[in-house]
Amino acid sequence: MARYVAKRILQLIPVLIAVIFLIYVLQFLAKGDPAVMKLGTDATPEELNEWRESYGLNDPLLVQFGKYLWGIVTRGDLGRSYRTGQPVTTEIFARWPVTFTLAIGTNVVGFSLGLALGIISALNRNSWKDNLARVFGMLGSSMPAFWFALLLIMLFSIKLRWLPVSGWYGVKYWILPALAQGVLSAAAYMRNVRASVLDNVRQDFVRTARAKGQKERVVIWHHIMGNAMIPIVTAIGMHFATALGGTMIIEQIFAIPGLGRFMVESINNRDFPQLRASIILTAVTVTVINLLIDVAYAFIDPRIKASFARSGKRPKKVVLTEEGGAEQ
Repeated sequence: MARYVAKRILQLIPVLIAVIFLIYVLQFLAKGDPAVMKLGTDATPEELNEWRESYGLNDPLLVQFGKYLWGIVTRGDLGRSYRTGQPVTTEIFARWPVTFTLAIGTNVVGFSLGLALGIISALNRNSWKDNLARVFGMLGSSMPAFWFALLLIMLFSIKLRWLPVSGWYGVKYWILPALAQGVLSAAAYMRNVRASVLDNVRQDFVRTARAKGQKERVVIWHHIMGNAMIPIVTAIGMHFATALGGTMIIEQIFAIPGLGRFMVESINNRDFPQLRASIILTAVTVTVINLLIDVAYAFIDPRIKASFARSGKRPKKVVLTEEGGAEQ
C-alpha cells in the first residue's frame, strides 16, 4: 500500500508540469497585454517595457516556464500578482478553504439525495417511483446550475426571505450555494447508484441471502451496497472534481469570495500569476482526492487490498537442486 501511494505521488509531478506548461502556452496565445491592463493606455513604451522586464515577460516562453518551475521547487514561489505586486500565495490560500468547503457541501447534498433516490429507483424498477426518479435525473442533467441558482434565490431569498442572497458569513450563507449545485449533481449520483445497484440486486449471493431469511435491510446495505460501492466511490471523486470547477459560476452568482470567483477576476485583469496559482492548487486538490479514492478501494473490497499487498512483495526465486528438488 505504501509503495502504491508513493508511486501515485510521484506521478503527480509530471501532471503538474504539464498543467503549468499548458497554462503558459494559453497565456502566450491570449489576447491583451498585462502591462497595458496595469499601467493604462497612457503609459509610454519605455514604461511598458520596464514593467514587462520586471516580471520577466520579455523572456522567451520556455525561459519563463523554466524560471517559474525553479521558483516553485526552490522557494515555493508561485509568482507575484500583476495587479498588486504581492505574492499570490497569501490570497490564494485565504480563498481556497471557501471553495473547498463549498465543494464538500455540494457533494454532501448531492450524494445523500442521489444515494437515496438511486436505491429506491433500483429496488422498485419500472414502477412509478423508478419513473419519477429517472425524470429527476433527466431534469437535473439538462438544467443549468446558474438558472437553478437564480430560481432558489427568487424563492428562498426574495419571496420567502428565509435565506441570504449573497455573501459567506456563516452556515446560513452556505445553504443556497450548496443546494444550487448539489441538487443537480444528485441527478448524476442517482444514475450511478441505480446502475450499480441493478448490477448486484439479481446476483446469486443476494438470492442466497434472502433464501436464508436475512432481513431486507441487511440484504440491501450489506450484500447489495457492499458490492456496489466501488463505482459509487469512483463517482464521488469525479463529482468532487466537477464541484471544484463548477463553483466558479456559483461563486459569481452568490458573491462568494472563493477561488472560482478569484480566477474569473484574474482572467478579466490578465493577472496570469494568480490564475496559474489557482489552477495549480485546484489540480493538486483533485489529484489528492483521486488518490484518497483509490486508497479507499482497499477498505471497501478485500480483493483490491490483497492486490496491493502482493504488488509490494518480490517474487521468491526457486533454484533446482541436483537431486531434482527445489530450494527457495
